[in-house]
Amino acid sequence: MAWFLYLIECADGSVYTGIATDVDARFAKHANGTGARYTRARKPICVLAKFELDDRSSALRAEYRVKRLSPTQKRALAAGELTLASVLERAARTARGTTDHFL
Repeated sequence: MAWFLYLIECADGSVYTGIATDVDARFAKHANGTGARYTRARKPICVLAKFELDDRSSALRAEYRVKRLSPTQKRALAAGELTLASVLERAARTARGTTDHFL
């Protein structure tokens, strides 16, 4: 079953990152107040982007990496200025001790 990493624009200008198998249904939960505590406090406006991953494990790893990005970097990812592959590759290089910086 495919899993998705998604980015949501919130009313306060923040970008929420999550995973789900059905992004539209999950966004509806965030929008009606039954989603994550974070989005209950900050009204979700729209889904900025979603990325398909092979399984839950891959989605969880990608979510961890993306949550470490700044809001500017998350917006660049959503706009296609960064690719999810480049974010994950950078994280792997950082784990090996070879670093570089986005933006």
